[in-house]
Amino acid sequence: MEYKGRWRIFDTSRLKRYSLFERPSKVSLKDLVDLEKVKVPNLSEKLDNTIKKVAEKILEAKEKNKKILIISGAHIIKNGLGTFLIWLIKNGLVDHIAVNGAFIIHDLELALVGKTSESIPNALGEGKFGFAKETADIINEAINEGNKRKLGYGETIGMLLSDELTLPSFGKLEFPHKEISVVYNSYKNNVPLTVHIAIGADIVHMHPSFSGEAAGGCSARDFLILAETVSHLKEGVCILIGSQVIGVENFLKAVSMAANVGSPPSKLFTAVFDMKPVESVRPVEIGDERNPVYYFRDIKSVVVRIPKAFEGEGVYVQGDHRETLIALWEYLHRSIG
Repeated sequence: MEYKGRWRIFDTSRLKRYSLFERPSKVSLKDLVDLEKVKVPNLSEKLDNTIKKVAEKILEAKEKNKKILIISGAHIIKNGLGTFLIWLIKNGLVDHIAVNGAFIIHDLELALVGKTSESIPNALGEGKFGFAKETADIINEAINEGNKRKLGYGETIGMLLSDELTLPSFGKLEFPHKEISVVYNSYKNNVPLTVHIAIGADIVHMHPSFSGEAAGGCSARDFLILAETVSHLKEGVCILIGSQVIGVENFLKAVSMAANVGSPPSKLFTAVFDMKPVESVRPVEIGDERNPVYYFRDIKSVVVRIPKAFEGEGVYVQGDHRETLIALWEYLHRSIG
């Protein structure tokens, strides 16, 4: 990256890199969840009723032709539940998926080599964390090309996985496992998948091939795509999977933009699926400012502030995604057959 300022910058040409194909990874294709074979968990009555309500709201939105937005971090890919998102896509139960940069990294690695997720504690001490060259150079070169074409980030990677984008440095890339890619399936089924990055937050940003200008340009276009979806979210549903702070902040600003032009997400139903406990030491509600958990961004904005501002409703679903999302899938699957 070119720099002409007064300060010294890190020389990325000094970095030592290695092949993704040789890197030990913690997650492989065998870890993907087969929804048809998975055992439905036994949950508490209160939690089960909340998840049932989320399912009912999704089905109601579909019946009324209202929008369903999912915001997610990367853990859903690493815990094998990308299959759940693909099932939603194929069954018309999601209209937009908004993710962070890590989601793209893990999804693409699975599609390319059938494995992902390195051991950070082991790699970090050796100065190796994040330096798989194929992951970075493929994504960065694709985004450079996407920015030249004035495309969004998610759309660009979707085109790459669908053989609609050729990278000069790699020629025709093969993604032998692309059928298990959420990005590929969203692009194939014409469901917008947008990527909302923070510069310096993803491993691909550490490499010489990274262009902040290109990544920022593509992600900025994705923000506008998200804002357009949010402007049509009236009586719709928004589900946040994980705390995903960047996604929460993008969603909040997109909501404000929609309201500013007279298209607020009125009567919106929101649900956050995460693991942290929300009980307070005081007998107060989750949205009470005396409750410390209120100050988590996902609770404050997605569960409380946004629904409250527009006569909607927000709920929090606490638990392991491999239980709560499986329970949600079971309710949806049972209803649509």
